[in-house]
Amino acid sequence: MAAGCSMSVFSPPASVPADEVCDPGAPAWGSRPGWHIRLKHIVGLDRAVTYTVLARGCQAIGSAGTVLLVIHFLTPAEQGYYYTLWSLVWLQTVFELGFSFVILQLATHEGSRLTIDGNDRVAGDPIAHARLASVLQTAVLWYAVASLLMAMILLPAGSYFFSHHAHVGVEPAWRWPWALAVLGSVITFQIDPVFSFLEGCGRVAQVAGLRLSQAIVSALLVWTAMITHHGLFAPALVIAGQAVLGMTFLFHRRRLLLPLMRRPVDAHRILWRSEVWPFQWRIAVSWLCSYSISQMFTPVLFVFRGAVAAGQMGLSMSIVLQLGWVVLAWMTTKAAPFGKLVARGEIRQLDRLFFRTLWQSLTLLTLLAIALFAGLVAAERFFPTLAPRILLPPVFALLLLTALGSHVVQSEALYLRAHKCEPFLIQSVVLAIVSAASTILCARYWGAPAVAVGYFACLGVLGVTSGTYIFQRKRKTWQRAAAQGLTP
Repeated sequence: MAAGCSMSVFSPPASVPADEVCDPGAPAWGSRPGWHIRLKHIVGLDRAVTYTVLARGCQAIGSAGTVLLVIHFLTPAEQGYYYTLWSLVWLQTVFELGFSFVILQLATHEGSRLTIDGNDRVAGDPIAHARLASVLQTAVLWYAVASLLMAMILLPAGSYFFSHHAHVGVEPAWRWPWALAVLGSVITFQIDPVFSFLEGCGRVAQVAGLRLSQAIVSALLVWTAMITHHGLFAPALVIAGQAVLGMTFLFHRRRLLLPLMRRPVDAHRILWRSEVWPFQWRIAVSWLCSYSISQMFTPVLFVFRGAVAAGQMGLSMSIVLQLGWVVLAWMTTKAAPFGKLVARGEIRQLDRLFFRTLWQSLTLLTLLAIALFAGLVAAERFFPTLAPRILLPPVFALLLLTALGSHVVQSEALYLRAHKCEPFLIQSVVLAIVSAASTILCARYWGAPAVAVGYFACLGVLGVTSGTYIFQRKRKTWQRAAAQGLTP
């Protein structure tokens, strides 16, 4: 196992399988569930998945409506600025460094020795209680500092990018939309880790409910901005709406959060250098590489091919990423259950839950991708104004195929990271370098279709092949160690 990995292995209990416990949609033992219960179990729907899918479904519907409004209210050049602005806003990933996932796993592992009742009272091992408090306190401090650095760097960096890569034609008024989007991101950036912490404490469904509310409000705000001819302000409005809802949600969880923030933890503080940093820096590098692969196409095309080409790629990638993000809910809502099963050493139950969820989500994603492609072909035929704003159908199909491969790799990464391990580090770096070189070369000489081909070759072929090899090798290593009663 790579350095920085840690996992405890115990004898699996002979009681009810843990994946059934973690899956509220599973039928109860010894009962004869109704058809709707069996269907939920087959599809993999539980309360957390339902909320998350509804949230991401609302995002997808909102994005579909936004696509129509972008085409109607924005010029092709403004469309390019709009999607490039969103890509630059997502540069906050650089400052986040994947810490949110680390927080979730730390809270999950410590919370496995505690109970948190419906009134948000924590009971159980006092050492685990103190270490759980240490996770929250450290996360809040880290993000407070990082948010200030983010504002100081992103604001001038984005202004420089737009100012020095202006193209021939009327330049949209981007300065205020950019400044307000960055300032709003500072607020949401500070509170996002607390949501990850709450998910690790077992509040996955509640956080998913918040995401549903944010998705609905975000869609309404984007549409309002478009209809009132302030489309470039849409990112700032969305971020502001998410911040208000998020802070309201946290206010109602103060009975859990405030005592943890005030709890003394000196004797049992999380040892960052030895316990977290070996895991986090690997996650951070992988996180940055993932950003560079998925978010660099639009800015690079903006530089080499202009705002119109960037808008075509931005719109197409937005649709594909939204589709993948909706279906990934089946896997991401299992991150905390995965961590608990690892902490308890219940590897067989972990495998059962993982593979069942993977096949459920991959089947659904395939069906939705086919339906989306057919809908796109039909839409281009009956709505000719759509064709100049989006990539050609064969090129769009490559993006969909890449999304299927990306889903497999992201799912495998969730499984491995539940062990507080990041074995995808070298693979992520290599893919990012190859993808960046391919994107720059293809954008400069051949344009968006070639960029999509390079994306598929890097992530859809090389990424899936190497990622699955790493996943199978690590999984077999852990299974052998568990069979021998050892800690990998």
